[in-house]
Amino acid sequence: MKEEKKATRESYGEALLELGRENKNIVALDADLSTATKTDIFAKEFPERFFDIGIAEADMMGTAAGLSTCGKIPYVSTFAMFAAGRSYDQVRNSICYPKLNVKICATHSGITVGEDGATHQMLEDISLMRTIPNLLVMSVSDDIQTKWAVKEISKYQGPVYLRLARMKTNKIYEENQKFEIGKAVQLGDGTDGTVFATGVTVVEALKAQEELAKKGINIRVVDIHTIKPIDEEMIIKCAKETDKLISIEDHNIIGGLGSAISEVLVDKYPKKLTKLGIKDSFGMSGKAQELMKHYGIVAEDIIKEF
Repeated sequence: MKEEKKATRESYGEALLELGRENKNIVALDADLSTATKTDIFAKEFPERFFDIGIAEADMMGTAAGLSTCGKIPYVSTFAMFAAGRSYDQVRNSICYPKLNVKICATHSGITVGEDGATHQMLEDISLMRTIPNLLVMSVSDDIQTKWAVKEISKYQGPVYLRLARMKTNKIYEENQKFEIGKAVQLGDGTDGTVFATGVTVVEALKAQEELAKKGINIRVVDIHTIKPIDEEMIIKCAKETDKLISIEDHNIIGGLGSAISEVLVDKYPKKLTKLGIKDSFGMSGKAQELMKHYGIVAEDIIKEF
């Protein structure tokens, strides 16, 4: 990992601008949060292709649905709390039911929103979004992966939910890293355990991997950037090849990454999975890293399992 830190929401804003330069059909919609979601970068260069709908998220989803029927590729941005929570009805019925080509890019997900507190810490969005038919669900971990995902989903025909974070994290990947929608990335070949992680917790898993190696415990980290469709082949492979299985996520353990992995294991290769995440509670106000420690989703919590 590189020491340089960057929030995936920043990478999203930069990649959206680059994509806008490449494809004139890209349009951006925001709900009065363009400075926070970083769509203001796109807006400055392409004001005629940027639409600030105001604090009317449900209306924004409906507008995006309409634009997609006219050949545009709408990138819709707001906080995850509003994208998945307040707009659930419109995402489900106006976008996913007709399988429209709308890209919902939700920033400020999880408890790492920090000081904004429980009302803005969306801990249920993966659960909500992955149960909607036709919807591709992704959760990215660093700058390189985010920029790839933002551009790659423009080629995908259909609705997408892309989960982004406010907190800055280390860069994990090199520029030449290859990614594929629906295929997880295995980091390391350890057989003592597998840590499945997504989003901001991938860095924590890699920190744990480094510390455990000093004790002679060798684990592999699997970055699951596509939650739906999940990489069943990778999950089964790791279940067969490693002694212990752990999932870690900045999300409620009910319905999130751990649940998605458990569904695969129960059906295809029964094995115990230890789920680290928010244990069916709301968040609270505090600094992001302190909250991660409080809710048990940092490297030390992985290390304790070995």
